[in-house]
Amino acid sequence: MFAKKLFKNRKGIVGVEAAIVLIAFLIIAAALSYVVINMGFYTTQKTKETMQTGLDESLTALQLDGVVTARTNDTSPHILYILVPAKLSAGRGAVDLSTSSVVVSVYLPNATLMNIYEGSNPSTDDVAWDDLVSTLSLSDKQAKFAIYNDDGDTVLESNEKAFLLIRLDSTDAQSMLSEYQTIKIEVRTAKGAALTVIRTAPGGLAANSFVDLG
Repeated sequence: MFAKKLFKNRKGIVGVEAAIVLIAFLIIAAALSYVVINMGFYTTQKTKETMQTGLDESLTALQLDGVVTARTNDTSPHILYILVPAKLSAGRGAVDLSTSSVVVSVYLPNATLMNIYEGSNPSTDDVAWDDLVSTLSLSDKQAKFAIYNDDGDTVLESNEKAFLLIRLDSTDAQSMLSEYQTIKIEVRTAKGAALTVIRTAPGGLAANSFVDLG
């Protein structure tokens, strides 16, 4: 009789131990599930951020906003100045146009002008060639932005427009743009892909004249 009662007590103890073990397994499983779910959310968020960063880097921060024009020099029919109108791309934030954030390179058939950017000048004057040339005061192999409708800083904002004026070389024939030659202009900002402009000079250039490059 005593042995039978002892057996029943042991059976109850085994049941309690099994319940404790089962509860422990449930707690561990819940903890692991929580970790897995959190890791899944974290991975999803990081994937989204990586995709967004890649998309931002694949889009240009600047886009063309008009016709690229040029002007020949005074003595011979070679293009000396090139003017590139630009604005912010759709959906992009403000872009800093200071020398520390922008690189401008020009590729000619016989020469490459690397990093000729010299900064930006805020301006509220009317857009005119003589005003641009006078305001920016470029030397050979230099480029500058003029920002119109600006608020006095070097940051291009959505309500502003920028004009990149490039001066090639006035004496070195290899660094000039002649008839039927192609020029490639690359404007790289701190974020986003570079704005690339490729144009070909038409024939029949005349000295000291304006040229529509399209």
